[in-house]
Amino acid sequence: MTSISFAQSVRFDGVIQDEQKNPLEMANIMAVNNGTKAMDSYGITNDKGKFQLTLKPNTSYTIKISYLGMKSKEMAISTNTENIVQNIVMDGAGIELEGVEIVREMPVSIKGDTIVYNADSFKSGTEKKLEDVLKKLPGVEVNADGEIEVEGKKVSKLMVEGKDFFDGDTKLGVKNIPADAIDKVQVLRNYNEVSQLKGLENDQDNVAMNIKLKSGKKNFWFGDVTAGVGVAELDSRYIINPKLFYYSPKYSINLITNFNNIGELPLTAQDYFKFTGGFKNMMKKGGSNFNVSSNDLGISILRNNRAKEIETKFGATNFAYSATKSWNISGFGILSTSKTDLETKSQTTILASGDQQKRDENTNQKNNLGLFKLSSTYKPNDKFQFDYDILTKLTKQEEYSDLLREQIVQNVATSETIFTTKKQDPTSINQNLSLYYTQSDKNIFAFEMQHLYQDENPFYNANLQTLPFNLSGYITQPGARNDYNQDRFVKTNKLDAKLDYYYMVTPKSNFNVTLGNTYSYQNFNSHIFQILENGDRNDLNNAENNNDVDYSFNDAFLGFHYKILTGKFTLTPGVSLHSYQMTNGQLGTDYSQSFTKVLPDFFALYQIKKSETLTYNFSLSNDFTDINQLAAGYVLSDYSSLFRGNRYLENATSQVHSLRYFKYNMFNFENIFANATYTKKVDAIKTKANFDGINQSSVPYNSNLADETLSGMGSYGRSFLKNYKASATASLNWSKFNNIQNNVLATTESFTQSYTVKAATNYKNLPNLELGYNALINQYSGSTYYTDKPFARLDYYFWKSFSFVSEYEFYHYYNGDKTVDNEYDFLSASLIYQKKDSKWEYKVSATNLLNTTYLNDDSFSQFSTRVSQYTVQPRYIIFSMKYNL
Repeated sequence: MTSISFAQSVRFDGVIQDEQKNPLEMANIMAVNNGTKAMDSYGITNDKGKFQLTLKPNTSYTIKISYLGMKSKEMAISTNTENIVQNIVMDGAGIELEGVEIVREMPVSIKGDTIVYNADSFKSGTEKKLEDVLKKLPGVEVNADGEIEVEGKKVSKLMVEGKDFFDGDTKLGVKNIPADAIDKVQVLRNYNEVSQLKGLENDQDNVAMNIKLKSGKKNFWFGDVTAGVGVAELDSRYIINPKLFYYSPKYSINLITNFNNIGELPLTAQDYFKFTGGFKNMMKKGGSNFNVSSNDLGISILRNNRAKEIETKFGATNFAYSATKSWNISGFGILSTSKTDLETKSQTTILASGDQQKRDENTNQKNNLGLFKLSSTYKPNDKFQFDYDILTKLTKQEEYSDLLREQIVQNVATSETIFTTKKQDPTSINQNLSLYYTQSDKNIFAFEMQHLYQDENPFYNANLQTLPFNLSGYITQPGARNDYNQDRFVKTNKLDAKLDYYYMVTPKSNFNVTLGNTYSYQNFNSHIFQILENGDRNDLNNAENNNDVDYSFNDAFLGFHYKILTGKFTLTPGVSLHSYQMTNGQLGTDYSQSFTKVLPDFFALYQIKKSETLTYNFSLSNDFTDINQLAAGYVLSDYSSLFRGNRYLENATSQVHSLRYFKYNMFNFENIFANATYTKKVDAIKTKANFDGINQSSVPYNSNLADETLSGMGSYGRSFLKNYKASATASLNWSKFNNIQNNVLATTESFTQSYTVKAATNYKNLPNLELGYNALINQYSGSTYYTDKPFARLDYYFWKSFSFVSEYEFYHYYNGDKTVDNEYDFLSASLIYQKKDSKWEYKVSATNLLNTTYLNDDSFSQFSTRVSQYTVQPRYIIFSMKYNL
């Protein structure tokens, strides 16, 4: 078909210039067929002003050219069978309204920092959700977690008609916004939510996306209601999925619900805990890293959203309301309940000894998750803005497991059955208050304050035959199973505040002074106890089995940064002066530390061309632990892992160097991205671990040896002949760690490699195919695991009513000596029928058509490697109907 297309086409190329014969980069050009009035071809010039159009022979065309800031131009050409070469000179007399109209009609256009995609130009008819549209846009990717990436950068904010859509996460929008409602997709590069600060900060890594709706979707309710039933091998299946949306200039409302037992998870537990609600790291320039760690219990997580059984109930609403021209209110609420059954077989190998633990585990989980956010923005004029946000997370999780464990210690095998219970219902409330004031063109002030309240209460119980640790006060009962428990309560109050003053030295340079403070106060309380055979409780009251710790941390700092644009360079050197005070109180005494530190940082951007950049970042930072590693009493990590903290820990110092190259050519949508990051951590907080077989007891300490990591990623992608695109991606990550294992200093290394190539078509009236291959190589201190994964996707819209979509993945998982060697694959398919202009859609879909029973993965800690086999849901066949509002 490609060769036929070449034989029946004429190439029209040349250079677009201004009146001084300078080439114009990113000028828009399109060819409108005078007979059919259709746009047969379009293009955007490269940095040399070159364009190229593919036209039909013996046809009359109107060529339309536009460039921001210049008068639009039209010209007539007629093709025969020979290629045409012609240069075009634009008139700089001014902008015409029809020029704006031409830009709007282009499939892709550039307006300053904004890329605008006309969605209909890329649709083939099989698209049902925003995700399906985005995957067809050049330069845009959607990963397996529903995160959008543009030009190698993660999209941090998704909006619809300029209004936040579940701020802080793109997945809900990607998976739920209807494709037929989308008119334009706007990519907002160098994005800053505060207009007064745009250009003052380095926003090159900030990308947002705004979805423009079709005119028929505004001021009307739209969406769809889906209901379906189906069968599996042993029982019935169902899905109920209403989605409603309303947008007007005054307000917007979004409602999303999903009830199913087919494995659809609109929001996983991982998504929930990483959901930021749009809260940014306001102290990223400060030079200190004080992160509050989560006291979760290591509740099992899903691989690829697959499990043996998943039942979900989900509801979410998002709103935005313009109370006045100056005051906007927005927010969202999310409730999710899921019941999950997991079945896992795994083998863990201790690196130092080679001892092994094999586990055959069945787990039942109940997850109740709640997320609520309210935001207010008051902006009476361009000089003043006042923001307030509050985000609340409520959680209730339970996990019950029974496992058959086999230990192979010094070639002697023993086995036993272990029952565990994990419960937790943590709460966190995050508040943000921001004030921005422009006193004059040269003086700008910004005040930001953020408060975190976190209350955690994980409970752990293990019932086993062989007691792994000799806990003081523990009563051993002959012939009885051991039942030990742990209560843990951790409360955190953390307040960050900073005042920024910006002085515009020149239109291309500014001076920034930052006065900031981070204060944190935490309390850690834990207690281990035993339930005896007769049901009585035996409290292990010895000091070593209990914790009652208070910890306060304070960092006051003064920062200076100078940003200057000179030629093609943007330079921002900076330095911050810190004064630290820390005190932990436990065991009846206080231990305090205080010191000062000067921490430099540096940013440099080389604008090689308009769409080609090289960026370098350097930072020196102090890394501090929170209370979890300071509590000196024992804490049970699980039935075979015992941890106690070290109250005398000091901070670590990290130096980070990152280099990033990016090139984007709109002429053929060529996208080249590469980055490399090197981190060296000195005086890192490391772990001294002692192993008794596979049972681990550990304590943290400050290492005098440095840990190092080096990571890199590169990708190349481009479009061919409008209907084809291909890409290749490679990512590498090398790490070296130093720890003490059984009183012997040990160095462990890991090296992870991933390589992906893929190619796809995008025809309007022909089947579209995507083919790809991914190779994953994980090397862990002498062990190497490989995963070869070819994959394919077919979608076809035919007879103006039918859509067929099918996806296939094949996995070959093995290790270096082939003692592990598994193959498995997944196939899904759906057939959809919907008459043109009909509101009803009928769908037959099947997941896991090949009835694959499990998948594999592996992981690495600094002391062990783990290989696991994970049972997945069986084949489902679902018949569903959807009514489109």
